[in-house]
Amino acid sequence: MALLSTRGGLSLTNPILASYVVPVHPHPLLVPEQNEGWQRLRDAFDEARDQIAASGADLMIIYSTTWPSIIGHQIQADPNPVWTLVDQDFHDLGSMDYSFNIDAEFAEAWSKANHARGLQSRTVAYNGFPIDVGSVVALKLLNPDNAIPAVIVSSNVYANRAETTVLAKACLDVLGTTGKKAVAVTAMSMSNRMFTEFIDAADDKIHSLKDDEWNQKVLEFLEEGRLEDVAQLSRTIHQQIRVQKVVTFKPMWWLSAMNDNRNDLTGRVLAYEALYGAGGAVVHLDPTSNGMGDKEYDEDDVEVYHGERNVLDGEGDEEELPQSSSNHGPELWDPAEGKDAVNTESAPKPVGLYPHARRVGDLLYLSGVGPRQPGTNAIPGGPIRDTDGTPLEYDIKAQTRAVVENIARILEEAGSSMDKVVDVTSFLVDMDRDFAGYNEVWAETLGHYGPTRTTLAIRALPTPIAVEMKVIAKI
Repeated sequence: MALLSTRGGLSLTNPILASYVVPVHPHPLLVPEQNEGWQRLRDAFDEARDQIAASGADLMIIYSTTWPSIIGHQIQADPNPVWTLVDQDFHDLGSMDYSFNIDAEFAEAWSKANHARGLQSRTVAYNGFPIDVGSVVALKLLNPDNAIPAVIVSSNVYANRAETTVLAKACLDVLGTTGKKAVAVTAMSMSNRMFTEFIDAADDKIHSLKDDEWNQKVLEFLEEGRLEDVAQLSRTIHQQIRVQKVVTFKPMWWLSAMNDNRNDLTGRVLAYEALYGAGGAVVHLDPTSNGMGDKEYDEDDVEVYHGERNVLDGEGDEEELPQSSSNHGPELWDPAEGKDAVNTESAPKPVGLYPHARRVGDLLYLSGVGPRQPGTNAIPGGPIRDTDGTPLEYDIKAQTRAVVENIARILEEAGSSMDKVVDVTSFLVDMDRDFAGYNEVWAETLGHYGPTRTTLAIRALPTPIAVEMKVIAKI
């Protein structure tokens, strides 16, 4: 069922009949019998295959993290690519012969639509140009008879969310023009943290407890159809992912935009298992509303991409968020040294002569921590006012996430960690405006560890920020 939605002020039916998240590693394709978890993933692939075959889809669209590009996005346009793929990490599992049915006409139209919306884009149609492993696994298991034409798009290594959103909108443009109904597939690992040494198939497990916890949170949201919440949560998660720039949960941004950034889909996790340490999941997202109500999309709803990502200026995707100037606010001080003081260059400089934290027995007391970035003093989400005192629009969620990240850096310097936080006092400059957004980020981050909390409304903070936290933690 395709739901009525709005894009660009027009009312139309979303052409995405269903969406899927699938793993990229070849084990369910080549050797499912070697591990019970791999076999369960293969069974989930088979269930998804049957659903897709019955959907009436005209097209299968693959967004794969294992096809990274640097200059813009690339789209496969060879109508019948034929090759033999051997996975670079798991070549011992055997080779994967493929012959795919690619909708070259749609690929060319999508690339043109990308250009019309300001993106760099090109098609590739060279004989022998290899299809990436994630796409090969997805197509061979979800569309084994090539009954549904496919199109494959790369995941640009440096693309931010705005660019990824526009990529999806350009694809929807072509679907709207052609009248095609499609299934959207993201080929991706969950945690993406594989073992770096050879293991026996029987010993496979999720690489770490933390990775499993993040995976479970993402799957919980997907099960509830909260795709836009997953896209937002990814900002916190991607900082801890091993291969940040390639993965960065871009497929969730793309999938969210392909579904009009809705938050009320009907989700079902068909399987979740370890794949050589990484998390592998098969998830089905039906566009039918789950009846729980939607949530407002809280990003700039970009229609045209205007360019600069500032990829040489910093790490991650914080460049998508407004930043204050480094000279905005009072004089900064080097943190005070002294007995039991804890200071780190990984946290912003104080606005007075005091340390970042102080040890007292087995407890650690942090000075008030804001969102300012170490080194630059920039404020993710933007300042609350300009240098003349004029109020500005800002993103409380981005500020709150930055506060939590600064807290984590100070704790790490002291030999503590987020799970050892005992008590937090939070200060909000605008309780009415900001509590909901702050509270949502709290639930995604610090709230996960269960410290006690007090939230206070205050008139102002020394710098043009909206939130600050005072933390007590065990060492």
